[in-house]
Amino acid sequence: MTATQRAAQGATQSTTPGAKPHATPVDPVTVFRVMGAIEDLSSAERQALFDRGQAPDDQVGERTAAIIRRVRADGDRALRELAREFDGVTLEHLEVPRAVWRASAAAIGSGLRSALDRAARNIRRAHEAWRPVGVETETEPGVIVGRRPDPVARVGIYAPGGRALYPSSVLMGAVPARVAGVNEVVLCSPPGPTGAPAPIVLAAAELAGVDRVFAIGGAGAIAALAYGTESVPQVDRIVGPGNAYVAAAKIQVSSIVGIDAPAGPSELLVVADDTAPADVVAREVLAQAEHDPDAAVIVVATDAATAAAIGRAVQRLLSLEARAGIIAASLAARGALLIAASVADALRFANDWAPEHLLLAVAEPASVLAAVRNAGTVCLGPASSVVFGDYLTGANHVLPTGGSGRRYSGLSTQDFVRWTTYQRVTEAAARSLADDVAALADAEGLSAHAGAARQWLAQ
Repeated sequence: MTATQRAAQGATQSTTPGAKPHATPVDPVTVFRVMGAIEDLSSAERQALFDRGQAPDDQVGERTAAIIRRVRADGDRALRELAREFDGVTLEHLEVPRAVWRASAAAIGSGLRSALDRAARNIRRAHEAWRPVGVETETEPGVIVGRRPDPVARVGIYAPGGRALYPSSVLMGAVPARVAGVNEVVLCSPPGPTGAPAPIVLAAAELAGVDRVFAIGGAGAIAALAYGTESVPQVDRIVGPGNAYVAAAKIQVSSIVGIDAPAGPSELLVVADDTAPADVVAREVLAQAEHDPDAAVIVVATDAATAAAIGRAVQRLLSLEARAGIIAASLAARGALLIAASVADALRFANDWAPEHLLLAVAEPASVLAAVRNAGTVCLGPASSVVFGDYLTGANHVLPTGGSGRRYSGLSTQDFVRWTTYQRVTEAAARSLADDVAALADAEGLSAHAGAARQWLAQ
């Protein structure tokens, strides 16, 4: 019997005196795919929760590769053909005139303009504090080695169109690039019916200090940024979210251009103890699940009563949401309401799952932060809502998903620099190094290396 079946079977039974708190069943009317104690998860249930990375789709990969070949071969002509095929528009020019973005920025309401300005300001402040700093050290007398961050020359940012419009992601990419000292920032976003990207995306580009905007989308845009066309300049790094074709294209061009972490649907894991307000946690669940039917959301509570209260709050609030269908599909496919014996056990599960967003809705979140190892970003306490981090705190919301938080970090100024290492050796130090270097070179059969080192013994 699975954890979910045990939860459903026991939901109508009274709790046995002396039973472990985390073994008490969860209310079965919740909409989560998996419910119950972590220790009772079947191997199939655990695999279903952990296997949320988007598996490579052969058809997507093949179609993406074909689009990339078209753009490499035919450049701007291929991009215009792709716009007719996929976006239903005929483009006279691929580049959007600056006057159009400025008009878009001027046309947005004062409230939205103020919010975008505030977000950009906080992103700038945070990323200025995180700006990479060069360092030198003397490894032994007369031997200085250093490492210097140098901004890449040109960066491409992708902003989705269609069902998902994320002006905030334009800010998250462009502002840190500017802080890092990137010379030129290029934005690509799919054309709408007018032949230009969505006005709110253009407004964000103007506010973020983007240099050029192109009305191209999908895998074609990634190919154009990677290889360059008659109109689109070749870039050194590509960042930003997109659909499966955009993700596949970024991976396929990653041997010639830098990319950010492979991105998939949004994720949230909440650790909740008995101090967690059920409605607050429920709204966080709904907020992340509304992104996409493939979004993955897990709540790990430290007692059955808290889990049940959160489950009931999700059930009650779900019907009030405009995107209830998407949320319900997400939770039914990839959602879980679990119980752990302790916060420590919950965090062990979280580190294994490696969420994009981790919300610590516990009494003393700062005291357990050190135990977190694999998360894109951590929100400390219920008031530190993930949605605040998504928009206004200044932290970057371009984060690793699908478990890649075990090896990738969120986007930052680090992603827009490359490091130059250097060394400086005095003549006295060269004489000190010569014998040992020659010995190592001889051992590797590199006689010229040995000779180059030994010459300093005669100086």
